[in-house]
Amino acid sequence: MLTRLRTVLAVAMLTVATYAVAVESAGSHPETYVVRKGDTLWDIAARFLKKPWLWPEIWQANPQVANPHLIYPGDVLSLAYLDRVAVEPGPREEAPIGAIPLAEIEPFLKNLRVTDSFEHLPYVVGFEDNRLRAAVGQVAYVKGLEGAQPGQRYAVVRPTVRYALPRTFQDLDPAGRPTAGEGNLWKDYVPPTGRNEFLGYELAQVNVGTVVRVPAGEVTVATLRLDDQGGREVRAGDRLIPVEPQPYDLQFFPHAPAAMPEDVRVLAVADAFSAGGPRDVVALSVGRLDGVDNGTVFSLWRPGRHINDPTRRVRTSRQDDRFTGGDETLPEEYAGHAMVFRTFDKVSYALVMDGVKPVGVGYAARHPDAE
Repeated sequence: MLTRLRTVLAVAMLTVATYAVAVESAGSHPETYVVRKGDTLWDIAARFLKKPWLWPEIWQANPQVANPHLIYPGDVLSLAYLDRVAVEPGPREEAPIGAIPLAEIEPFLKNLRVTDSFEHLPYVVGFEDNRLRAAVGQVAYVKGLEGAQPGQRYAVVRPTVRYALPRTFQDLDPAGRPTAGEGNLWKDYVPPTGRNEFLGYELAQVNVGTVVRVPAGEVTVATLRLDDQGGREVRAGDRLIPVEPQPYDLQFFPHAPAAMPEDVRVLAVADAFSAGGPRDVVALSVGRLDGVDNGTVFSLWRPGRHINDPTRRVRTSRQDDRFTGGDETLPEEYAGHAMVFRTFDKVSYALVMDGVKPVGVGYAARHPDAE
């Protein structure tokens, strides 16, 4: 399913100063702050603000910062809440703090994407020497690459998950069909929602290859040499898509959604059965068509559990996570915050940035200020 991503966000900086109307202080703090190696936007914001995702509104309080993605250890930032104090740049003896260390998240960002369909894509039909699988340096034969040219590079992808609501996701077999027998597996995690909508198929990249021979005459099969050293084995039925030169943003600015979409749910958790925590990746049932872009921050909430009122029924310790039955529904419970880092039409991937409890499949996504 999802590939685990555990990364420490090393974000440029946060400027905290004058705009008292827009920003609430988290308590007393010094008038200035010296940026240190390893500081993150989220951590600094959490230290000095109640709403850290509002940092763009107060950026101009530190006019010496021309680009928030090029802040250096040693830079002095104004933290005066009402009256900005004098500030100065650091010594520039160390490398700037980047927005996010792309070397750490690049494998994940390249390896997953969501599409409406995959049946039309070119696919692997076999391998050299009658192999059952192929890896780096070996050859795969592909059908459906008519018109391709030698030297063109393609990503080999595999459909792994079908996203939809009210059922959050279904694992797919090697042929891209729902896995047989898994129908009852997720019944306890189907969230309460009025949406009945197909959201897309997740395609996981398994390798990358270069076309070395194209179909000619009666031959309808192209030859692809696999060249991804860190890739997985390719099998018959895997699909091909052109390699994207730049599949993700180079910089991220955390911010609240411009308009809060309705009924957003956690569809899946990275490499986990049903729950994950900070630095894990979750898939959300919201995307570009809902106005969500990279950097959008949501708060994640556990739906209220259903219980039997002990004064009306036989006393029981049962708390029903199937979201059905019971006399009473308990309030939702806050779990954490997540930042979107890659979006598709109806699905987005987000990194859980902080939390007080595990984030689970079916949890609701709210405005980051929700209480």
